[in-house]
Amino acid sequence: MKKHVWIGLGLLAAFVVFTVLVVLVDVKPIGRQGTDVGFATINESFNNFTGEHEKCYDLTEKAGYLAAIPVFAFGLIGLLQLIRRKSLLKVDSDILLLGGLYVVLGICYVLFEKLVINYRPKFGPPEEWELEPSYPSSHTLLFVAVTATAVMQIAARVKSQTLRIILSAACIASALFVVIGRAVCGVHWFTDICGGVLLAGALSWLYYAFAFAGKEYPDTPQQRRAMEGVYAGPEDPRMVDVYAGPDDEEPEERS
Repeated sequence: MKKHVWIGLGLLAAFVVFTVLVVLVDVKPIGRQGTDVGFATINESFNNFTGEHEKCYDLTEKAGYLAAIPVFAFGLIGLLQLIRRKSLLKVDSDILLLGGLYVVLGICYVLFEKLVINYRPKFGPPEEWELEPSYPSSHTLLFVAVTATAVMQIAARVKSQTLRIILSAACIASALFVVIGRAVCGVHWFTDICGGVLLAGALSWLYYAFAFAGKEYPDTPQQRRAMEGVYAGPEDPRMVDVYAGPDDEEPEERS
């Protein structure tokens, strides 16, 4: 666990250092309404190379709403466990930590709306060049963190190997589409995407360190059986394809 914590903290430190560099290095007034942007040469060159792609922008905007699916799904699992077990303390720790991660992501979103590092590039008609905070890319941050932790939950909770592969591949593919799409559509600076990936990676790795690293899932068999209605391990006949916390008291034999 300690190794994973240090990796997560290392990524978080890298995000902080990178953010400071964005503020201080090669700052030029290339943003909307002449606002300053760090790493101006790299950012301007990258944006000139990729150009503007409004359809790609629209697709990534809509794809971003897909992040609500795992948030709702795992929130529902937590709610079902709370109802069945009648105690918040008996809800799986990884689900509680996941809820905490979603709260942290919301705080980060609000924070960087207020703490403006830079503004978006000149995208679309000049009359639409409103000053909008750009760093880090909120789409990238939220989508990468949500899909990365969703893959962890899928690995832990989905019994069918085929279904695990399909769901995990869908999460990874959608995350790549959003990250690459936001990078090339022209609505963000290249450093915005890098910052979003770094922060999402740090938060996701820290989540893994505390929720799963070095642990049997959810806990030891003895601990699972000590709690009424708690999942009792992969060999328990009560296990269904996606574990949400059984409400039966005695296992039913399967033929």
